[in-house]
This record gives sequence, C-alpha cells and structure tokens, in this order.
Amino acid sequence: MSGYFLYHSIGTFPGKAERMAAALTNFSNIWSAEDDGQWPAALAARQRFIDGWTRLIEAPQGTLTTAENVTTALYSLIGGLPAERLSGKRLLVAGDCFPSLHFLLAGLAERFGFTLDTVPLRPGESWVRDDDFIARWQSDVGLALITFVTSTASHRCNVERLAAHGRAMGSIVGVDITQGIGVAPFSVATTPVDFVVSTSLKWLCGSSGAGILQVAPGLLATCQPELRGWFSQPNPFSWDLDAFTYADDARRFDHGTPAILASVASLPGLEWVEQSGIDAIRAQNAALVERIIGAAQDNGWAVRSPLDAKERGGSVMLGLPQGAEPAKIIASLRKERLYCDARGTTLRLSPGMVTTEAAVDALIAQLREHIGSRQRRAS
Repeated sequence: MSGYFLYHSIGTFPGKAERMAAALTNFSNIWSAEDDGQWPAALAARQRFIDGWTRLIEAPQGTLTTAENVTTALYSLIGGLPAERLSGKRLLVAGDCFPSLHFLLAGLAERFGFTLDTVPLRPGESWVRDDDFIARWQSDVGLALITFVTSTASHRCNVERLAAHGRAMGSIVGVDITQGIGVAPFSVATTPVDFVVSTSLKWLCGSSGAGILQVAPGLLATCQPELRGWFSQPNPFSWDLDAFTYADDARRFDHGTPAILASVASLPGLEWVEQSGIDAIRAQNAALVERIIGAAQDNGWAVRSPLDAKERGGSVMLGLPQGAEPAKIIASLRKERLYCDARGTTLRLSPGMVTTEAAVDALIAQLREHIGSRQRRAS
C-alpha cells in the first residue's frame, strides 16, 4: 500500500528512484571523464529537457528555456519587458497566487513603476473567482498573472476565458501552471498566452531547480532581459566585450553558465508523464479524489476545493474543524504511512499514480477518527 498524497509538493512514479539514479550516474560518468566531452553531453541533456517541456505544452520551437524556479523565471521576464508595458499601469494577480510570486512583485512594483493589484478572496471562500478577477481587469492592466491551479484550494481557473479577456484588454497574459501541469492538460497551441512559468516538481515528478520560462514569439522579440550573460548571445563563445547581442530565441533569457543537474534529474519524470499520457494520469487521480470527496460529503467534512472536476486540479483540500491540531493529525497519519500536509487548518491531499485505493480507504478511516462528523460541508 502506498499512502502518498503529496503530489502537490513532490511527485513520484513507479521506478522513479531507479530511473533518476541511472540518469544521474550516467551524467556523473560523463562529467568525471578525463576528456573533452562534458559540455557537449551536458548541453544536449539540457536540450532534451527543454524539448520535452516544449512537447508537453505544445509550444513553438525556440520559445522555452530553463530557470532555477518559477520566481526567477518571472523576474527574468519582467526584467526583459519594454518599460512602457508596465510603467504607470496595474499588474493584476489573485490573492491565492503562489506567495513567492507575490513577494517578488511587491518588491518590484516601485522600481518598474507599476501598481500591484491583488484580487481578494470573497469572505469565507477558498479561492478567487474568475468573475472577480475579470471584474478588476480593465485596459490599464499592463500584465496579469493567472494561476492555473491554486496550491491552497486546487481551484482550476478557466484559462481560455481569462486569456481571451486579457487579449481584449491589450494586457500581457502570463500563467503559472506549476500546480496543474502533468495532471491537467495545458497547451499554448490551443490556449495562446504571452508567457508561461512553471517548475518540474509536483505532478511532473522532477527535482527542484528545474523551472521553465516560455514566451510567445511576438513578446519574446521585444524583450531585452536585464539578467543576461554569455549564454544570452547567439554564440555563447563570443568574447567581444563590445559586441553583445541577444539570441533571437528563448536563449536570450539565459544568462550565466546554465545548471544541468536539475534538468538531468527531472527528465525521467517528464518522460514518464509523456509516456503515460495526461489523460490516464488524470483519470486515475480523479477516481481517487472523488472517493475522498464522497467520504467528506458523507461525513460532513468541509471541502475547500471545487466539487466540479472541471474546476479542480489534482488535489482536494479539506477544512479541519475548530480545535483540531493539524501537526498532530499529520504526525498520526504519518505513523500509519499516510503522507500529506496542511496549510493552516487546510489539509492538502493529492493522490497520484503510486497512491492505492487501499491507502485512500485507510486515510478516510483515520480522518473519521480524528475529525469525526462534526462539520457541514463548505458550499
């Protein structure tokens, strides 16, 4: 029985340890060889990672590159925009975005001359409604950052609707797909947006340090990233200090010597998702999530995620009752080899391909002991 419910944090798949170990061992052997083959092999491995991501979100060739994480990817994008795209305008973000991105944007607002406008959650609700986001989105919004799936409610927004509104307003539209990619379909070919940021953790079963930035060709051509370096050039090996130019493709968002290990470590997960198919991953996940939601409804537990599967990512969040001690509940579940976490009084449950039905049943039984049937389901 695998009681792993932490795909919102670090995803896994059958045979992950062996496939990652093989990839890293192969890299170690190449990197340690006493010859001159290290960099060609390393850059080829990084390119395989970029190519895998490009296929995953159906992006145009040459529009995607690596980043250490989502925060650095967003910073690199903002630092490359023409000044008039943000200066004197609002930058719109939802109150349930990933906090790290809000921290970054709040610190950049004065320097880049934009006003950070955070759309709040309605009192008593667990996610920002798409309607509320659109209601705040007028033509003075220079950039809007959409969260595909939230980390605290697993709310899945209607990217198509939001992106269409953004185009009508003339705004730059970016999407953080971190919590949804790999369990929910996303394609920039079918849903055009201006840029995408993500990590390879969570449902893609990769390692930390393997973020990505994808920028639509039209916007990419106008960007001159301030975070730049020798790898930003068409030819990284040009040493002419007075002849710097940006590469024509997403490599202009590169800077110093790129990190390789995170791409190597994350490629097995990326390949596994591609081989398995998101539809199959989604179907297995949905069946287990519906089992948890059904138990929650039967027992009167508060559900802090959308009940409609089309509006939900791969997680389901339960509200713990007043007086419950999340840390003690998590510790007790851990003793039963049931692994999840909590944010405040919100219990986060994300079953994936290694999670068994028996583990879901064991989790439900344990939750009955810990929180009983003292609550009414949240509407």
